[in-house]
Amino acid sequence: MEKGRNHCIAGVHVRDRVGHISEVQDIFTEFGCFIKTRIGLHDINDNSCSPGGLIIVEFMGNENEFGKFISQLGDVEGVEVQSMVFKHI
Repeated sequence: MEKGRNHCIAGVHVRDRVGHISEVQDIFTEFGCFIKTRIGLHDINDNSCSPGGLIIVEFMGNENEFGKFISQLGDVEGVEVQSMVFKHI
């Protein structure tokens, strides 16, 4: 981690994966150069996948870019976003 660069983490809860994941994926693609790690979590069973899911994103851009990323995701219907920013000195 570079000195002065913050560690930004986003939790993205998609309530209707089938209906909204394409919009979410478009935003991930737009900010793809800033995404270091992306982990997708959802329930599965023998018959089908869960209609919702949680995506955890480690974002490596500056806080301004992270704010744009969070804002665009939050504008997607059926998506809830929470974020954490850890300051590195």
